[in-house]
Amino acid sequence: MTPTTRRRASTAVLLCAALASGPAPALDLPLPSGAQRTAETIEPAASWRLPIGPWDGSRVPATRIDGTVTRRAWRIGGRDLTTLQILKPLRAALENAGWDVVFDCEARACGGFDFRFALDTLPAPEMYVDLTDFRWLSAEGPDGDAALGLLVSRDGATGYVQATLTGAGDAAGLDVIAGGAPPDPATAMPGPPAPQAADVAPEDLVGRLTANGHAILSDVTFASGASSLGSGPVASLDALAEFLEGRPDTRLLLVGHTDATGSLDANRAVSRARAESAAAYLRDRHGLDPARIESAGAGYLAPVASNLDATGRTENRRIEAVLLPAG
Repeated sequence: MTPTTRRRASTAVLLCAALASGPAPALDLPLPSGAQRTAETIEPAASWRLPIGPWDGSRVPATRIDGTVTRRAWRIGGRDLTTLQILKPLRAALENAGWDVVFDCEARACGGFDFRFALDTLPAPEMYVDLTDFRWLSAEGPDGDAALGLLVSRDGATGYVQATLTGAGDAAGLDVIAGGAPPDPATAMPGPPAPQAADVAPEDLVGRLTANGHAILSDVTFASGASSLGSGPVASLDALAEFLEGRPDTRLLLVGHTDATGSLDANRAVSRARAESAAAYLRDRHGLDPARIESAGAGYLAPVASNLDATGRTENRRIEAVLLPAG
């Protein structure tokens, strides 16, 4: 990387491996101007699987690597860069530093939903992945004792980058340092707006549930491939908890649903995870008896809208409550 290039890159990721045999040269991965770190996790003495090929119909081929696993994510706002424009200089910096790029792919060629679902990805909003617009790169260090995975995606004019680094571990004295402190909440760049849920009237939800035996929880929304509810209160689930507390003999089934992107098996798995997130909310936040709350996943087998457009796919990613007879 030339001095001119270094001056142009106002943000860089510094991955410095200080090995037992002596310090290795620092590696600068230039991120575009305005990049801001949004998340970091560090797991000592952990294992990570480095993808080495696309989804093959049943799995993502990967190599297991043991050591300290560090994950960091960045948001790049207001630049309207393509995923290739973000990733290309990062790849060049790796190759210039002697790293070996063992696999890289673009969304569809990677395997789309199935590949992304198999990745170890930090949750939204810190890291966002558009299933139709992302790129992945796997690289191994010059000495073969470190591995790096780069995931790049975007949402409108905002880009997202996640770097996952693992190495020989504490025994080899691996030290990982990333440039750029976490953002100050007072000045942090906002993430993409959260989906706007429909207003939920608890009495209407309970009325629909008791009248029809089932009801969609319209304020429980998910990004494509995601299954986390987040940390805030959920009005529909709070209403269900109050309903169940007043009817101690009533049992409830929460069914997760997905859009039709990806394989049926993968969608069933993520729909089960979504339903279990809602069930866990009722159990953990409201102390309800686990025996009264079941969860299941239907995948994309029961759509309520067309999967041929983005609006319909969003509607199909949902949770539905179903009344069960007393056990």
